Order: sequence, then C-alpha cells, then structure tokens
Amino acid sequence: MAAEQDLKYTAEHEWLLVEGDVATVGITAYAAEKLGDVVFVELPAVGSTVAAGRVVGEIESTKSVGELFAPVDGTVAAVNDAVVDAPELVNSDPFGEGWLVKVSFTELPTLLSYDEYTALTGE
Repeated sequence: MAAEQDLKYTAEHEWLLVEGDVATVGITAYAAEKLGDVVFVELPAVGSTVAAGRVVGEIESTKSVGELFAPVDGTVAAVNDAVVDAPELVNSDPFGEGWLVKVSFTELPTLLSYDEYTALTGE
C-alpha cells in the first residue's frame, strides 16, 4: 500500500489510492479510531454503480453505526471480503489490509491532499 502522504482524502474520512482509473478506498485511521472497535462491515456488490456522495455501505462499531460514502462516480470493481469476514482489520490496518472497495471511475473529483486532510482533522 502507498504511504499515507501519497493518498487522496475526502472530508468524510475516506482515503483513496488512485491507480489509473481505479481507486482503492478505505477509511482513515482517524475515522477508525473515532468509530471504536469495528464489528460489522457491509459493502456494495461487485458490478454495482455508485455515485459520489451517496451511501454505498455501512460500518458498525461498538460505539455507533456509520455510513460508507462513495468518493467517486463509477462501478465497484472489487470488494475486500476479508474485511467482511474480519471487520477488525479496519481498526488494525486501515491503510492496508483494511481497505474496503475498489471503484473504476471515469472522472476524479477534487480530493484533499494529506496536508489538507491532517489540517481538517487537527492531527
């Protein structure tokens, strides 16, 4: 996985690793920490169409239920079944084994840089 400084971010605390026209998406360590222990992850089906800003899944923790938003318009190319089976990966390795979905996109919206995201979160 790329270094956190090389990723793009959303204000909804998601990270994106952009490789060509595919974005690997996960939630940030900041979001995982705020959620607490993740106990359930629901992801969209491979092949489903997603729209930026729309809910595409759910992440439940011991503290709350959070929604997963699509950061780009596109088609779900892959989902991380390992996270569905072992949701704690979101907490233990949010930037690696805890990735959530891969989305094929045609246009990349304006996203936050690492510096902009850390300024947003105050970290």
